[in-house]
Amino acid sequence: MSAILSVEHVGVRFGGLVAIADLHFDVAQGEIVSLIGPNGAGKTTAFNVMTGFLKPSQGEVRFRGTGLKGLQPHEITRLGLARTFQRTSVFPDDTVFDNVMIGLHRQGAALSRAPILDALLGRAGASERRLRERAEALLDWVGLSARAQEKAGSLAYGEQRLVGVALALATEPAMLLLDEPVSGMNASETRVFVRLIRQIRERGVTILLVEHDMPMVMEVSDRIVVLNYGRLIAEGPPERIRSDPAVIAAYLGQGSAARRAAAEVQEAAHA
Repeated sequence: MSAILSVEHVGVRFGGLVAIADLHFDVAQGEIVSLIGPNGAGKTTAFNVMTGFLKPSQGEVRFRGTGLKGLQPHEITRLGLARTFQRTSVFPDDTVFDNVMIGLHRQGAALSRAPILDALLGRAGASERRLRERAEALLDWVGLSARAQEKAGSLAYGEQRLVGVALALATEPAMLLLDEPVSGMNASETRVFVRLIRQIRERGVTILLVEHDMPMVMEVSDRIVVLNYGRLIAEGPPERIRSDPAVIAAYLGQGSAARRAAAEVQEAAHA
């Protein structure tokens, strides 16, 4: 399969601090790839470079053959590369449905060149109906149809993350970047989210995710890329990463949370 995303020897420096050093890997069309590593390994920094929120000090990211250097985040989104964030912001006093509608209206305003012409030609009403249908379809896709008329602020944290996924899917991406998507979710919510990831891939969307939940990563990933101190230390299918000495050592050399992650990796290796 051809690469839809190529990270080509990317480096990021903040003054004298090296956040990422010579990062290079590809994501093939239709893959689910996880980017993992201990806290501070450079994972979110890499996401920020890929989506235009941060300029690399060296190297380049290419999406569908197009170099992303110098492009703004909204321009990258238009190319078909969307993302979620670690912290999902919702309008707590608006309904879940209205939150998605707000996102769709913002997207439409950014993409439409002639909203006034639509109004003059009487197309505004039809456009609004289409948006409402899309909002309903998106909420059904992420499993929030039953909560559509509830205040977004009343949702559990994991459900608020699903609103963020719905907004990212609203851009109709070819590739979706998920930043710690199951953080704060319980085991049941995580299982539901794993099914959602697979459904998204089945609809033709390539997925790259950053996640600390090692059992979830091992279950859902076709391939795993591992960072430590901003450097690529391992890459391959889950069965190889489970037993990779460099990966286990990287986690064991960190704090208690990382040691728990290393234990999960080792348990998975013997499962």
